[in-house]
Amino acid sequence: MNFIKIFLILIFLFINTICFASEDKNEKFSDVSISPATKACIGCHINFTPGIVKDWFESRHSKTAPETVINKPDIEKRISSPSIPAELSSYAVGCYECHSLNAEKHKDTFNHMSRNIHIVVTPEDCKTCHVVEVQQFSISKKSYAHKILMDNTVYRLLTDTVTGIKKHDIDKLILEKPSDSTLHETCLGCHGTVIDVVSTKNISTKIGIMTVPDLKNWPNQGVGRINPDGSRGSCSACHARHSFSIEVARKPYTCGQCHHEPDVPAWNVYEESKHGNIFSSLGKNWNFTNVPWKIGKDIKAPTCSTCHNSLLVSPEGEIISERTHDFGSRLWVRLFGLIYSHPQPKSGDTTIIKNKDGLPLPVTFSNEPATEYLIDKDEQIKRQRVFSNICNSCHSSQWIKGHFSKMDSTINETNTMSMTATSFMLEIWKNKFADNSNPFDESIEQMWIKQWLFYSNSIRYSSAMTGAPDYTTFKNGWWDLTENLQKMKDWLDLKKEIYIKKQ
Repeated sequence: MNFIKIFLILIFLFINTICFASEDKNEKFSDVSISPATKACIGCHINFTPGIVKDWFESRHSKTAPETVINKPDIEKRISSPSIPAELSSYAVGCYECHSLNAEKHKDTFNHMSRNIHIVVTPEDCKTCHVVEVQQFSISKKSYAHKILMDNTVYRLLTDTVTGIKKHDIDKLILEKPSDSTLHETCLGCHGTVIDVVSTKNISTKIGIMTVPDLKNWPNQGVGRINPDGSRGSCSACHARHSFSIEVARKPYTCGQCHHEPDVPAWNVYEESKHGNIFSSLGKNWNFTNVPWKIGKDIKAPTCSTCHNSLLVSPEGEIISERTHDFGSRLWVRLFGLIYSHPQPKSGDTTIIKNKDGLPLPVTFSNEPATEYLIDKDEQIKRQRVFSNICNSCHSSQWIKGHFSKMDSTINETNTMSMTATSFMLEIWKNKFADNSNPFDESIEQMWIKQWLFYSNSIRYSSAMTGAPDYTTFKNGWWDLTENLQKMKDWLDLKKEIYIKKQ
């Protein structure tokens, strides 16, 4: 019986290999050699997962052997490793080349058609060709995104409070821990899950029963995902598989998957901004694949990646900014209020931060920064110069100075509004009008959260990305910031009035 089964599988693979070969003759995908192992993968998967296969065939990976590009001038390179293993160098970057790397480190490695294959391709695998990019990413806040959220006691409490199940018990709401599936489809959808290998399982396929790893918290492409090989991150968070396109990564829709209102409204603000308007109107004619990226020739207005990480040059080829995959390295201020806007952290692992009050936050409730863990003034000035140099590709120095001066004012004013709301909360907790053992679960506390997490952030992002006055004013902007503050005051006044009457 086993012999018959194996025989049928071999016949199936043989037929599909012939089909693949004939298809390759009729539809020429590439002049680059595809390895025998990858051809075997395609022979089956062209039928089972044709979308993935076709996507890969249209990718740069399918058309590129590392040995053909490794000696390009540095400024034109898309790979940064000084050398590539000989067994990979002469073939296109295919299924087997990625899904077999570092097999001994992967808990999700399994025997698939007599080859050791793993399911989850990780930054450690991509590092084979992209070592500099992975090293840069590994020190970024994005690579620590899961840890930042789940290992910080304050953020974890907020996460659990928002996403946990609530049940009614007489006159109380009972909060239960959120399920893995809820965390997976909410916060960890962007921050990344922990991919665990539970065991193995048998699955039914068109060619019989197969034994595969049983993965927990998969699928997930969160940017700070913890992988079965122990690495952090997911390159496909931005470079969607299986085309892994630089064009996809450079367009703002990709960032908009996670950087979305109400807490991080970068995409929404960009869409409404002057830059976003130009991109929406004219972007279809721009070149999103060139390396290096020429300002004024390839693109006429910035996208997220222009300002935050791309290698940019002038039309004459002069370097404006170097490529980086540490996405905070050009930023001097953190707009995202925790609970106030503050200088960028020195380390991507922000779980190490402790403020003067002993909390794992970059500022105290009175807005005193944890300076030991934040970049100093000199570093802030240095980074702002780098950023301003990008702006200077299109704008005058007067324009740039005016823009950032306005943004500084906005940061100070929104921090003041958050501090006013916090002063209300401190008085409320002091008088035991609310229980601060969980500062996130009561209605007045959630009004306070909106003040710094939604409204102040929206105003700051709008100011930083310029030209989105509706967001600054009405859409989670100054209107809501002011109205919410008044509601908090009214709530506190009512509580005081009730308390006095009881005396």
